[in-house]
Amino acid sequence: MKASTIRTFTTVHTWTGLLAGFALFIAFYAGALTMFHEEIDTWALPQATMARADTMDRAHAMLDDIVAKHPAAREQVGITYPADHPSHEVAAYWMEKDGTWKTQTLGEATPRDSEDHEHGLADFIYELHYDLGIPVVGIYLMGVVSIIYGLALLTGLLIHLPNLMRELFALRPGHNLKRLWQDAHNVIGILSLPFHIIFAVTGALLCLTLVTLVAFNTVAFDGKLMGAFERMTSSLPETKDKGGSTVMLSPAELGARARQAALAAGAATFDPDYMRYVHYGRQGATAEVRGTSKKTLGEYGSVSLDAVDGRVLNMQLSGKRDANHATYSAIFGLHFGTFGNLSLRWLYFLLGLAGAFLFYSGNLLYIESRRKRRQADQPLKVRAMATATVGVCIGACFAVSMTFLGNLLLPLWGASPTAIVQPVCFASFAAAILWTFWRRPARAAVELLWATAGVSIAVGLLDVVIHGDRLVRTVGEGDYAALGVDLVAIAMGVGFAWLGIATRKRAVEGDPCSVWSSRRTQKPAVPELQEA
Repeated sequence: MKASTIRTFTTVHTWTGLLAGFALFIAFYAGALTMFHEEIDTWALPQATMARADTMDRAHAMLDDIVAKHPAAREQVGITYPADHPSHEVAAYWMEKDGTWKTQTLGEATPRDSEDHEHGLADFIYELHYDLGIPVVGIYLMGVVSIIYGLALLTGLLIHLPNLMRELFALRPGHNLKRLWQDAHNVIGILSLPFHIIFAVTGALLCLTLVTLVAFNTVAFDGKLMGAFERMTSSLPETKDKGGSTVMLSPAELGARARQAALAAGAATFDPDYMRYVHYGRQGATAEVRGTSKKTLGEYGSVSLDAVDGRVLNMQLSGKRDANHATYSAIFGLHFGTFGNLSLRWLYFLLGLAGAFLFYSGNLLYIESRRKRRQADQPLKVRAMATATVGVCIGACFAVSMTFLGNLLLPLWGASPTAIVQPVCFASFAAAILWTFWRRPARAAVELLWATAGVSIAVGLLDVVIHGDRLVRTVGEGDYAALGVDLVAIAMGVGFAWLGIATRKRAVEGDPCSVWSSRRTQKPAVPELQEA
């Protein structure tokens, strides 16, 4: 490959990585934690009352009341099933005639806008992963970021392809920090490349599906694509409102029949988590029950039934899917790692942390490549990138740890754990960025790393003190979810502390002609030596 071509690819790789790197760091860090969504949910709501099966009987009465008061819900109304994690409420969802989505839980007498919901800790971390906590446009922003991310992967592969095997295990520690960061960046990028390709492709598809559908629906399909897409992703056949009125089978009964049909069709398991009625209360009404199955690439499947007599009309399950459903479900399975057991979830967790490091180290390479090696005062672009890297990347880690701590402590003073996680996270993130501007990157990096370490360790230890009875009871029952979260928090705290010590050592003992040095001495102006 020509040298000029490699330079072009290097430039594209650098700038695509910088453009997408900050968003991807947060997405990968939060995505790593999301691999243990249910465990975090259990840890975050220790006093929550588990939903039981009898709540679905009350759900049937709630649906009757909703349809009577809100006729638009008759066309289509959905409801969630109770699950084995505390924040999963039984709630109904429907669209009003003005296009707004409404929701109502069993404990509410009136509906509210479905977007006006409070975030549990686990759900909020998941939202950080796919939309950075930005309402409405965040998911589309992450779709664009995923495309840029794919371009960075492609150009990085082309750059290193000629020397792929030689660079694979070339990790050369020493005084040349730029070379060390380059080696670490390359090794992690090459070893995890297949997974990064999966994340980039599936991330773009998941985030930009709606935008793509709207565009093609207008340009090429004469307004017919949206209906066709719904049929391609649903197991419900086309149905018509035949008028009259009739009694619907309850969600509990339809869920039981769907599970029985799925198991009879060969599914290893089928746990309903959501269903929807079409033409509720009318002759010809149908219902689609969606649920999860284990030991399959695409865990989500669905069974469609007659809502009046419970006949199975259609199903889309593992081994029974058409090509459209198989592809769509595989996208979810590959992106979220739901097709394996606990060891696969740990692998995805480590890959998420490694991915976050990949983008962090890319920023450090940019800084090292452009710093002046014969003067203490660094160019504005180097100082700006260092400030942004510390403030956004380390600040995001600090904010997430503070969110866990807030979820643990603030309820002791009467705060609702599902109401405080979002403001605590964003306030901590803003404080970390302001701290970085005030203290400058060299000092702020050390201080934020130590603060993150202290908060993370405190999360694990304080939970043992505050909820020790819960830990004893759950461990005795063979449930290690809460204990696992505490141990991982402590382990990550130790990791952040080690990074803080290493960063401080460089700040005090490292090259003073660096934005990472806390020493302000000036080197004599001598010709720059070529780095080894």
